[in-house]
Amino acid sequence: MFVEVIIPLALPKNYTWAVPVSMQDAIQPGIRVEVVLGKNKRYAGIVKKIVAKPEAFQPKEILNVLDAEPLVYFKQLQLWEWIAQYYMCSEGEVMQAAIPANLKLSSESILIWNEERSYDFSDLSDSEYLVAEALEMKKELRLGEVQQLLDASNVYPVIKKLIEKGVCHVWEELKEKYKAKTETYITLNTIYHNEDKLADLLNNWSKAPKQMELLLSYLHLVKTEGEVTQPQLLKKSNATAAQLKGLCDKGILLAEKRATDRIRSLPKDIQIDFILSEAQETALAEVRKGFTERPVCLLHGVTASGKTELYTKLIEEYILQGKQVLYMLPEIALTAQIIRRLQKHFGGYITIYHSKFNPNERVEIWNKIKSGETKVVLGARSSLFLPFKDLGLIIADEEHDASYKQQEPAPRYHARDAAIYYASLTNANVLLGSATPSIESYYNCEQHKYSLVRLDERYGKVELPQISVIDLKKIPTKEKGKIALTPMLISAIETSLQQKKQVILFQNRRGYSPYLICNTCGWIPQCQHCDVTLTYHKAKNALTCHYCGTSYPVINTCAACGSHNFNQKNFGTEKIEELVAETFPNAKISRMDYDSVKGKNDHDALIKLFEQQRIDILVGTQMVVKGLDFEHVNLVGIIDADGILNFTDFRVNERAFQLMEQVSGRAGRKDGKGTVLIQVSNPVHPVLQFVKEHDFTRLFQYEIANRKQFDYPPFTRLIQVTFKHKEKHLAEEAANIMMQGLKKDFGAECNGPAQPVVDRVRNQYLWEILIKLPKDTSRINLCKREIQQQAVIIQSNKRYRSVTILPDVDPV
Repeated sequence: MFVEVIIPLALPKNYTWAVPVSMQDAIQPGIRVEVVLGKNKRYAGIVKKIVAKPEAFQPKEILNVLDAEPLVYFKQLQLWEWIAQYYMCSEGEVMQAAIPANLKLSSESILIWNEERSYDFSDLSDSEYLVAEALEMKKELRLGEVQQLLDASNVYPVIKKLIEKGVCHVWEELKEKYKAKTETYITLNTIYHNEDKLADLLNNWSKAPKQMELLLSYLHLVKTEGEVTQPQLLKKSNATAAQLKGLCDKGILLAEKRATDRIRSLPKDIQIDFILSEAQETALAEVRKGFTERPVCLLHGVTASGKTELYTKLIEEYILQGKQVLYMLPEIALTAQIIRRLQKHFGGYITIYHSKFNPNERVEIWNKIKSGETKVVLGARSSLFLPFKDLGLIIADEEHDASYKQQEPAPRYHARDAAIYYASLTNANVLLGSATPSIESYYNCEQHKYSLVRLDERYGKVELPQISVIDLKKIPTKEKGKIALTPMLISAIETSLQQKKQVILFQNRRGYSPYLICNTCGWIPQCQHCDVTLTYHKAKNALTCHYCGTSYPVINTCAACGSHNFNQKNFGTEKIEELVAETFPNAKISRMDYDSVKGKNDHDALIKLFEQQRIDILVGTQMVVKGLDFEHVNLVGIIDADGILNFTDFRVNERAFQLMEQVSGRAGRKDGKGTVLIQVSNPVHPVLQFVKEHDFTRLFQYEIANRKQFDYPPFTRLIQVTFKHKEKHLAEEAANIMMQGLKKDFGAECNGPAQPVVDRVRNQYLWEILIKLPKDTSRINLCKREIQQQAVIIQSNKRYRSVTILPDVDPV
């Protein structure tokens, strides 16, 4: 028997291994097996399928079968294969992204003492002697033990010398990383389950009053809680572990370790405590009808129309059918508020899954979903890879959001599009929801690929907010440059605070000042590793590169002319927060951006404070825009709309509309008395007219005409190929070779090579080729094969071996 095995590496193809006769009964797709690749590197791979014997070579045998039952289902393997083919990566890279780290066994190096020869230690260095002496005594040492022995992290030169001198050899062992969490539970010895014997024990207690108190605490806890853990008991009785041990030694109490869940689950219960409005009931009926006609439905509901209540009703229906539901959100920040709502309705049926969980927690969630115990998963894009046993519905909320697209590393998949393919494998339905759908999804509705359901009124027939545009050019300023808080915005904030309402201020730049400039000669500090200006962060008192993350001390002397006169240009969220605090000293102000909410629960803590009205003004980046529901916000200020409207990207108008419409949707959600103020230098921009009227349909018509004229999606498919190298000319040469190779068949569709706006990141120079292909599957597949062949040809040349070539299908 021979099997094709997927290994979590970027290999050009999957390799074949032979299965020993003794293991053949245990082999099936989805099982993990231990294999050797190369001389002695061991990996835990996943069996994809059983294959015929290769004719050209004799495969190596697999070493072990690691699972009794498959780790992943066959449909997941089909999804991996599709993602690898469509997004031009390897199945190993998809596996690397899909499987929790603690289910990918790691290969740990072990040094084995060479028993076959006696050794004279005289020619060894001090470090080598230490390791050799320990090896002679213990016969084997793990890498970590060698590091402890030498008190150093880089021990490889020493190990290399010892291997060369024949003192030892290296053996690789696969190490299971996942460890079940255990907790010590305390129980009463069964003798004392007899009430008479227990009464006798208590009445005749003579010494150790603290132990008596501990026992009484246990008896109280066991009545109220049912089960008692050691930390619970010690806290309740205010006793020590030694006093508890005394009771256990006497045989009165027993301590036992039990495996326990890291994530506590609530009781499984469905409680729907709301009634849908007439408009929601109509929309829900249309969604159900849409699913009978097409598997994908787009719910286009204005902000605060109650889309989440619709999702809740649908989830209830699928749970009662015994099906599982995947509820995808683009950002982890969004999951905090929604999980609280859904847990209220579904209790222990629902769990949350995203990258902030530690590796062991992820394994536990994985296993519960695979067994079908968990019915509903709320998660970001990586939740698509979970092993659903019986998936019935996928909800992609805020389906327009660019965060659904993975950027680095491969696979560079789009979770919304991959979800639609995955649903086709499992016969599940897909509901896409948004107040501002993507142009592509709305176009698919017009082409009758998806069903379209509209929800055009806010819940409770609340009115959409009034939007006003403030022309920054008409406002006099003392200094040159933009004004952050205009008099009209300050006045509106004052009014809101007097009404005991809350305010959101949106600025899509974090930090204090996006760049510093020398007033004498115009020099601007730049990152040493990237071709971008450095952002000043006042809280850290540092200049930071937002591309590579490098921080630098604040510069006080110009590197070009020696002047000490610097000016801070433009403003980020930190500066807005400071200006607002100066203008409204009595208001409670907070900031929500990547710098201020980094921990697992930071988002949730900040959102709760804002919900409880313990924050008056919230300043933030895109995080405050997406899907959050705050009852008491009646004013939203967009500080600098020019920064959103002036990007060099064909999707700029679509993105600008989505951002401004979404952020405006946070205002007046309860009573309809919401106001949005947009500060901008170009008040006649067409997108602003669509935003003022909340008119998505006109934006769609405007954009679709432009896309058709200039051959952009949804009328074409884009593939972007990026070339990276620390030498600029080598990246450029490789890009030109690729361009020459593609010209024969795809000359008219290729653009470039050209340098992007930021042409150096992390000391790597970038060149790009953009290919616009007609929506013809055979031609697209031909182009993908040609790109992969050209990449192999380029990297087979020694000169370009270190050039990184990254294809990105449907770039965002």
